[in-house]
Amino acid sequence: MNYCNIKPRDIADGVGVRVTLFVSGCRNHCKNCFQPETWDFNYGAPFTREVEDRILEELRPDFVDGLTLLGGEPGEAENQRGLLPFLQRVRRELPHKTIWCYSGFTWEMLTGKEPARCRCEVSDEFLSLLDVLVDGPFVEELHDITLRFRGSSNQRLIDVPATRKAGEVVLWNA
Repeated sequence: MNYCNIKPRDIADGVGVRVTLFVSGCRNHCKNCFQPETWDFNYGAPFTREVEDRILEELRPDFVDGLTLLGGEPGEAENQRGLLPFLQRVRRELPHKTIWCYSGFTWEMLTGKEPARCRCEVSDEFLSLLDVLVDGPFVEELHDITLRFRGSSNQRLIDVPATRKAGEVVLWNA
């Protein structure tokens, strides 16, 4: 897996101060994507153990609330496989930090309720490590700058632990 950027201090992509990881690779190709260069799975640099270590160090201060995954597309099967060991490590070493993920795929696609290429053998475990999933593609016609933590009104902020417990989508509210 490759990544294209790490923002050590981000306040736009989730609650509080966050470390954001932008992965490379996306086949969704949303109209007017804000980072079309990240569609290429080979863009950026390899996501190595040293990169993981750097992100974990950035996450350690108490004022940092958590990690946010963006892209590209974290929900692409290849990226889920690449991210899973890292997310397990974050949960193990920093269990009090939250993990948010932005995906152009919907919850239903990622969980197999709707057929989609993103669903793979690690999808359930990948989702189990998230606190919030911002799901759905950016749709320019539904763009709304007043929305909190999302770009278009079709996107949902999903409380992943509550959704898994309820067996149906539970929206995140803060």
